[in-house]
Amino acid sequence: MFSRDRWQEIFETIRKNKLRTFLSGFTVALGIFIFIMLFGLGNGLKNTFAEFFMDDSTNALFIYPGKTTKAYKGFKKDRRIEFDNTDLADIKANFPFYLEDITPRISRSAIVKYKNESDNYTTRAVAPGHQKVEKTILMEGRFINQRDLMERTKVIVIGRLVAEDLFKNENAIGKYLDIGNVMFRVVGVFQDSGGDREERMIYMPYTTRQRIEKDNDKVDQIVVTFPPRIGHAGSLAFEKKLRLFLKQKKSIDPTDSSGIFVNNSADNFKRNQQFANVLQWIVTFVGLGTLIAGIIGISNIMVFVVKERTKELGIRKALGATPRSVIQLILQESIFITLISGYIGMLLGILLLKNIGLKLEDFFIKNPYVDNSTALWATFILVLFGAIAGYIPAKRAAGIKPIIALRDE
Repeated sequence: MFSRDRWQEIFETIRKNKLRTFLSGFTVALGIFIFIMLFGLGNGLKNTFAEFFMDDSTNALFIYPGKTTKAYKGFKKDRRIEFDNTDLADIKANFPFYLEDITPRISRSAIVKYKNESDNYTTRAVAPGHQKVEKTILMEGRFINQRDLMERTKVIVIGRLVAEDLFKNENAIGKYLDIGNVMFRVVGVFQDSGGDREERMIYMPYTTRQRIEKDNDKVDQIVVTFPPRIGHAGSLAFEKKLRLFLKQKKSIDPTDSSGIFVNNSADNFKRNQQFANVLQWIVTFVGLGTLIAGIIGISNIMVFVVKERTKELGIRKALGATPRSVIQLILQESIFITLISGYIGMLLGILLLKNIGLKLEDFFIKNPYVDNSTALWATFILVLFGAIAGYIPAKRAAGIKPIIALRDE
């Protein structure tokens, strides 16, 4: 029940003991503040991992040719492996259950010109499925389609920064770019969350690139995507079977780890998420340690406070105060100081996280945050233990006989 006299007494006690009150409140506020900061920075680190590995599809296998290190079936070691169009067809034919889509990659660097503007850009020759692999977002126009592959059309899809560099304020769609002395028509402009490097890329049909390069059928890399329903375990099985299939086709020793390289984005994503979660747990553990330190600090202070007020409490009891009213007085004061200080620490931590969020990206911490429920629970826990810290010595003091309390020095 609300008691005006008790609250006046609490505020009077606080006013007379400013340093003691400040130290109690500071201990609580600092504990909450550090916990909020550490937990928020841990979340920011997880955001960085998620953004970095979610930029591209997480259901893809990136396959690279390498150089053999072992002789096999009459072939000498140090043989350079090459991929070609038949590999694309064979993968399609032999892995219908696992395969969702497939695209080659042929990367080249070239001087790109438009009127008086020119610069060096990376061109990447691909199939239509590459749009899903890179999560390419079209701003204008369209992406490479199947007709472009069949007819080997000289069309390109350019990154946002390429359009800004070369076309300035002009609309790029329908215009022509000179790429290595070959004219290409712009059919699309894209953006990519992967950053500037991705947005300075130019995509073209891989069949067109092969036609320009003396009508060959070579590809640099192969990217295959699998249905997400097969999960992480299914992706590992697919990777193993695909690696073995390509080694058999290219006459590579099955034990040679250098002939074919496969990068499993699903496996990479899971491993890095696990690593990020471990870091989050470590940060949380340190934050909880800080909370515990705050609890111990407030407990020590409350023990000292009650000890200091023993004579005062003895006078109260001599004047007729019940043990219950003594406990309630100390408990109410403890909860009040802890609650106000905890709220201030929580508020300062959340505000600081919001203000420094963009300044920590260079340290791989992006958008650090603490959800409201976590912040409130941490504050509640500290307030609860602050109440317990006040209750235990208060109960002990309330049980002392007035005559003994009055003799306390």
